[in-house]
Amino acid sequence: MNTVINVHDLKTNYSKYLDQVISGKEILLGKHGKAVAKIVPLPNTGSESRKLGMLNGKIWMSEDFDKPMLDLWNTVANKK
Repeated sequence: MNTVINVHDLKTNYSKYLDQVISGKEILLGKHGKAVAKIVPLPNTGSESRKLGMLNGKIWMSEDFDKPMLDLWNTVANKK
């Protein structure tokens, strides 16, 4: 069972509690002895760096994908 700590205790011992969260423990933050918030470690997002070119050959984009869409622009402009 988690112990509820108050804000003053958290401020006084921030580094200690942060180390506990880093190690995987959840901290309950309370007011007047009742838990009102939970401090939890972030999920492991993977520390591996992304490599350029991983999707090379897996994505296709039309040569004119950024060509102005004049017919759409004209349609929108004429509705005003």
